[in-house]
Amino acid sequence: MSFGGQTPTIIVLKEVDIARSQDAEVGDGTTSVVVLAGEILKEIREHVEQGVSSQVIIKGLRRASQMAVNKIKEIAIRTDEADKRETLAKLAGTAMTSKLIKRNTEFFTKMVVDAVLSLDQDDLNEKLIGVKKIPGGSLTDSLFVNGVAFKKTFSYAGFEQQPKSFKKPKIACLNVELELKAEKDNAEVRVEQVSEYQAIVDAEWQIIYKKLEALYETGAKVVLSKLPIGDLATQYFADRDIFCAGRVAAEDMERIVQATGATVQSTCSDILAHHLGVCGSFDERQIGGERFNFFEDCPEARTCTLVLRGGAEQFIAEVERSLHDAIMIVKRAIKNHLVVGGGGACEMEVSAYLHRFADQSVSHKQQAVVKSFAKALEVVPRQLCDNAGFDATDILNKLRVEHRRGQTWAGVDFESEGVADMVERFVWEPALVKTNAIQAATEAACLILGVDETIRNEESAQPQAPGQPLPPGAAQRALRGRGRGMPRR
Repeated sequence: MSFGGQTPTIIVLKEVDIARSQDAEVGDGTTSVVVLAGEILKEIREHVEQGVSSQVIIKGLRRASQMAVNKIKEIAIRTDEADKRETLAKLAGTAMTSKLIKRNTEFFTKMVVDAVLSLDQDDLNEKLIGVKKIPGGSLTDSLFVNGVAFKKTFSYAGFEQQPKSFKKPKIACLNVELELKAEKDNAEVRVEQVSEYQAIVDAEWQIIYKKLEALYETGAKVVLSKLPIGDLATQYFADRDIFCAGRVAAEDMERIVQATGATVQSTCSDILAHHLGVCGSFDERQIGGERFNFFEDCPEARTCTLVLRGGAEQFIAEVERSLHDAIMIVKRAIKNHLVVGGGGACEMEVSAYLHRFADQSVSHKQQAVVKSFAKALEVVPRQLCDNAGFDATDILNKLRVEHRRGQTWAGVDFESEGVADMVERFVWEPALVKTNAIQAATEAACLILGVDETIRNEESAQPQAPGQPLPPGAAQRALRGRGRGMPRR
């Protein structure tokens, strides 16, 4: 946001901070919180220039923010547990309306809801939802894997002789290196006879063979390790119809443990039956130009994998970001059952409420601040109109009339370029998104108002344009300053 043609550094930094905070707390609404914070600062600029005390403005903003949050909680709708999946699908669909994948909303909403519901419902750790990106194909070629899928790891000779498909195999997960190492890599040994050197070599082979025999005796048909599995072990397993994969990524191994019930072992001895995992089916498939290992139908599946396809890597990366927002929305909705109407309906209702409250119940200096805050909330529907190419002034006037008539959920209708009931249109958002955005934007504005004075580094400052005055550094005009702000002590 710009004041007087300049953008103070502290404002830019705070907008980045509140966007990160919104993403961490809710997962969506990062653009909304930045736009709202900028509009609040724009609306209160007039009060700052008129000499109103910054403390009066801060108190007014915090009061208005708290009232807005309470109003949202009051008008929010509690979802029905019986229609849980349908409700979550609507929330995920709303989160995707502004994304590039809007055309395939129905396809991806089912994928997102299935992914979140596959997690442990107590902690809902979204990091256990693996995302694999494979260029090529169309968006609808993307896959939801109820289990784990990861790219084929580096393999040695003998790998192609191993079986690539099992039904209900036992799975051993290791953190052990099954590879012969040259002597110079481990230690320096001095010998006097060739037989002594041969004894050392034989001992090393016996050690690795004992490890491989111990693994074979466990009955495991799939052996995975975070560390390398060399050519000797690969051929050994191939001769015994066992699949192996070394150098498995830590995050993939963690998801395999969660899905199959296995336990990562740091030794090959004393591996018991309960240390092994199991899955319904394992197979290796060709997906695009890559080969992937699939562990599906896992009995203890608390994880899943989304295999994303698309024409370009940049486009697939954008799809991943869009799905992340939808996943976070669904996750928060499971824990918080309150929803509100989208399309600017919630902001317009709260704005109308604050205007009425300021006219009827506030008679001191804070009245103007509360009304400025209420006006700033209208930036959300206005921005939606601008993005859609609508006449923002005309639609905002219609929205104000509808909300005065008691139409709580009247919002911007993108289909008819008018106004419609957002709840009836199933344009829903978690109430947590709105309350967190309002609180974060308000705190950012209050922090900037709390800057007592701005300082200018003469050595690193940019040359001033001819005839352009230096930005003032008065206590209550810090919004127009440039450089780094000094917080009030």
